Amino acid sequence: MSGVFYLAWQYLRWHRWKASILVAAVTLVLYLPLGLQLVVEQTARDMNARADATPLLLGGRGSPLELVLNALYFSDQQPPVFDYGVVDELRNSALVDPIPLYSRYHSQQIPIVGTTLDYFAFRNLQIAQGRQLAMLGEAVLGISAAQSLGVGVGDYVVSSPESVFDIAGVYPLRMPVVGVLAASYSPDDGAIFVDLKTAWIIEGIGHGHQELTSPAAAGAVLKSEGDRIVANASLVQYNEITADNIDSFHFHGKNADLPLTAILPVPRSDKARVLIQGRYQAHDSLQLLQPRAVIKQLLDTVFAVQRYVLVAMGLVAVATTAVVLLVFLLSWRARRPEQDTLHRLGGSKAAILSLMLAEVVMVLATAAVLAALLVALTELFGGPLLKAVLL
Repeated sequence: MSGVFYLAWQYLRWHRWKASILVAAVTLVLYLPLGLQLVVEQTARDMNARADATPLLLGGRGSPLELVLNALYFSDQQPPVFDYGVVDELRNSALVDPIPLYSRYHSQQIPIVGTTLDYFAFRNLQIAQGRQLAMLGEAVLGISAAQSLGVGVGDYVVSSPESVFDIAGVYPLRMPVVGVLAASYSPDDGAIFVDLKTAWIIEGIGHGHQELTSPAAAGAVLKSEGDRIVANASLVQYNEITADNIDSFHFHGKNADLPLTAILPVPRSDKARVLIQGRYQAHDSLQLLQPRAVIKQLLDTVFAVQRYVLVAMGLVAVATTAVVLLVFLLSWRARRPEQDTLHRLGGSKAAILSLMLAEVVMVLATAAVLAALLVALTELFGGPLLKAVLL
């Protein structure tokens, strides 16, 4: 280190608090516009990729954004539900291969997604540990969900009540983890996947209980009229599906009337895609969307807000720069005695000016390095953080 930079370093070290404040201010001025731009672009790229991989999305008529965020990104948005019978209608049309979804419940903030095995093939999701869903009540976890919950194959996950005041008396369902998915770097990594019927059991539409004709359930029977048996609240309901009690689980009503939150209709051809869009264009209770168009509207809003934020940041940067320059100028004025001493010791005006400029260079260089480090961290973690805020 040369003499000029050595003296500059010692001065900054002695006035460490002033130097730290200056470095922090310059770092933020350099980082914030770059970091914001990077985060928005990365998030837009990831969200567009997910939307592009989903040609069509069918759901209840309501907010298109809520439907897309729930079906594609498993957000907490709750779109209107509709009947499972729509799946049969789509399948009978021979135009699309429908993949039903029911995403409403959670396990410790991790979304539980009820679907079919076709979903895994559609998203190209591979099992990394264990096996695929095979029995009612089983769960397959995305790799991020497994890590967040600290569970693996052979462990259990428990559904959370929809609300603290669950007057319906729906019991949390304890589900064995039979598989963990390989990383797909998508929202699927952070979800718990179950069979559709398992999701309906979580809601309480389906349930299993003691066999009412067995002696153990005699105390729970209020009355018996032929094949019709009425039980009271003391009847034991199972909150875990096992090989021993799986036969007792059943659903009230027809399958066609059970709820869904979305359907992924995979077109069999471009012609089929156009035809199915025409069929649901003016439907009374359903809407057929192109997720890319909905996400584009969302991102257009984000980019519009970003432009205003960048303008505000520009004004703040100008003000910060002026303040930093004022601090240095006032510092140089206050250090007149120090400059006179250096001049008496033989220092030239050029050497003294070089010393002052060296301090400025060291502050700016440190701030640039820190800003670059923050940009690198944003590249790694900024996108997921913004998506967490948006979703």
